[in-house]
Amino acid sequence: MSGSQDLPHDPAASGPAASGLPVPPVPASAASGQAAPRPGLVNVANELTLLRLVMVPFFVVFLAMGGTAGRVVAFGLFIAASATDLLDGRLARQRGLITDFGKIADPVADKALTGSALITLSAMGELSWWVTGVILVRELGITALRIIVIRHNVIAASRGGKLKTLLQVIAISLYILPVPFGLARPLVMSAAVVVTLVTGVDYVASAWRNKP
Repeated sequence: MSGSQDLPHDPAASGPAASGLPVPPVPASAASGQAAPRPGLVNVANELTLLRLVMVPFFVVFLAMGGTAGRVVAFGLFIAASATDLLDGRLARQRGLITDFGKIADPVADKALTGSALITLSAMGELSWWVTGVILVRELGITALRIIVIRHNVIAASRGGKLKTLLQVIAISLYILPVPFGLARPLVMSAAVVVTLVTGVDYVASAWRNKP
């Protein structure tokens, strides 16, 4: 019998190869059915997190030193450390470098930086202790919550959480710099406190909704 339906199917007669298009290579892990290798503990994202932790005591020393020079150096260290917070998370997501160590160390490093800044400013009499207490209780509580639920649920950073971080960085920076900002300092810090509390409640609600 003649007819195309009776001819054996040739895999090469159709698809990208037949049209002259290059055939993309199949990754070895996908071909073998194996999962992609887990990222190592030593990677650029974790190194940036550790760098942030190392910068904290130097920041505190220069801030407590006082004077224009000490304040300016402290401000530079604070901004540089805050930048590593943005960078390590982005690199970890883009390059697949997320590790259990990073999930715990990153928020700890964040709280060490903001907490040391707030405590030092309060100890110097430049920021009310109740402000420091409210922010630290929220931050430490949410960090503890993240660690508790990390095995079955990762609480992703929300837009509100990112706004909270930005407001805290701006508010603390205004207090660090040796410039008379007038009402800008208390107003921005008040906004940071409000957003900090609201996002804290949101994180707790999110953890409750997604509990196993």
